[in-house]
Amino acid sequence: MTHKENFIRALRRQPVSGKVPHFELVFFLTMEAFGKVHPNHRNYYQWNQMSRHEQDLHIDDIAGIYVDTAKLYDHSAIFVHSSVADHDFTGRVLNRIREISDDEYFIMLHGDPTYAIPDGDTMLDFTAQMYEEEDKLNEASKRRVQEYLEWSRRFQNTGLIDGFALCADYCFNTAPFFGPELFDKFISPYLKDVIDGYRSMGYFTIKHTDGNIVPILDQLVACGPDALHSLDPQGGVDLAMVRDRYGDKVCLIGNVNCGLLQTGTEEECTDDILRSLRDGMQAPGYIFSTSNCVYTGLSLARYELMVDLWNQFGYYRS
Repeated sequence: MTHKENFIRALRRQPVSGKVPHFELVFFLTMEAFGKVHPNHRNYYQWNQMSRHEQDLHIDDIAGIYVDTAKLYDHSAIFVHSSVADHDFTGRVLNRIREISDDEYFIMLHGDPTYAIPDGDTMLDFTAQMYEEEDKLNEASKRRVQEYLEWSRRFQNTGLIDGFALCADYCFNTAPFFGPELFDKFISPYLKDVIDGYRSMGYFTIKHTDGNIVPILDQLVACGPDALHSLDPQGGVDLAMVRDRYGDKVCLIGNVNCGLLQTGTEEECTDDILRSLRDGMQAPGYIFSTSNCVYTGLSLARYELMVDLWNQFGYYRS
């Protein structure tokens, strides 16, 4: 089977043969791995001044980084980072990735119209709005859902993408910013609508949120995503618990503790990686991943330790 086929089998909670699928939302350490700046760290402010040929050279380089990362670390999926406003640029990157990798990898874009935790500059105003302007916030959510669904239709039946990663963060490590009552008011209806809309077009959905999701797990799963990421142990999320309660309803992705990968001893990291594999591989659908991403400042050697252990112990017995 291709990487994509095994990834989809995991999303559908069907038996996977061979090695557990693996991917990362972002692999930022491209300078260390390939001597190239990650696409997200580049400045494209002169993009419109470039000739078509020069743009194509950049597109080739960007697509190559995504595919080279997947090949080097045996990822099953590629998350191409873009936005609703970048359709032409995104389409060209996706086309080039498919040209050089064919249908080997599951390819996804960001596609989450729901509210995330506001930043420090806007948090007080947003919190006040939730209590004083509920209708205004929800009308904006309805508009964004339709905008995202309309954007996604541009890729329908093109073969360029297979699904969406929904990357709005709802939770701190201690508790959700949107507790159960607020989640029902401001998130659930729109998260479910966009997931249902994507599914009607044949797309899969992976819902990402860091932090302590336990108080809103029932609501997250009820919205119907194909998978949950990142099952954050730094937020107190226990993979075995989530597996036992929800593993028959949703694929599980993540749970290798990023904090330990960055600051723990090699023994602590090894124990945590093996625990994640052991607990995850008992789920009907499981995809191996860090509890966030391979972010700037994380040791490449620690990520490669994680990959080495997966290569040794991440095989299903036939």
